[in-house]
Amino acid sequence: MNKIKVADIEKELSKLTPLEGRTANTSEAKSGAAFAMLAPFDTGGVFTGSFSGESPWERHTAGDELVHILKGETELIILTPDGEKILKLKGGMVTVVPKGLWHRFVAPNGVTVLTATPHPTDHSDSIYPE
Repeated sequence: MNKIKVADIEKELSKLTPLEGRTANTSEAKSGAAFAMLAPFDTGGVFTGSFSGESPWERHTAGDELVHILKGETELIILTPDGEKILKLKGGMVTVVPKGLWHRFVAPNGVTVLTATPHPTDHSDSIYPE
């Protein structure tokens, strides 16, 4: 069965409260209130949300994650086999985080993202997860 859905990104964002001062230890409930699932996608979904601060480390072992910055700026830190890679992203930019790589966002002044995220998602509050 097809799960075809159309989402109005701006309308969905207007229903959310941006998460100010996010940290790696911000609760899932508090983080979840700042994000919306726009549509199912493969094993996960298409999500949008706004926050300032830092996300916890995460990785997706089922596939790559598409990251599109809608507004604001962020550093996307990805731990690769060759070391840490820091991408400086701003509104209108897009990148793909390869399957299985730990990554996190640092956005002190705020960012609005749209992601196509596979599930499951592993999280870590370690300084550098292994």
